[in-house]
Amino acid sequence: MDESLKAASVLDILRAAEHAPPPAALPMLNGLVGLVQSSGAASLEVEEARAGAFMAICEIGKALHRGQPTDGLWSAAIDAAERWKAAR
Repeated sequence: MDESLKAASVLDILRAAEHAPPPAALPMLNGLVGLVQSSGAASLEVEEARAGAFMAICEIGKALHRGQPTDGLWSAAIDAAERWKAAR
């Protein structure tokens, strides 16, 4: 699967998880790990965008796990995934 397709899949799951209750959203985010891992050589722009998406997703996961508010975290993760999708 190429980077754009991976990022599109991540976006779809993030948008669905955003509207799910926390106990359902956390496993959805955990399932993204395989998609956001590097799968070979890519441009620096793609690697940075993927890493940004990964970090943003981790921030949501930590907040959900700790029962903390996720205000602003979802939009940051979605924006990061969109940057990854657009990266070349």
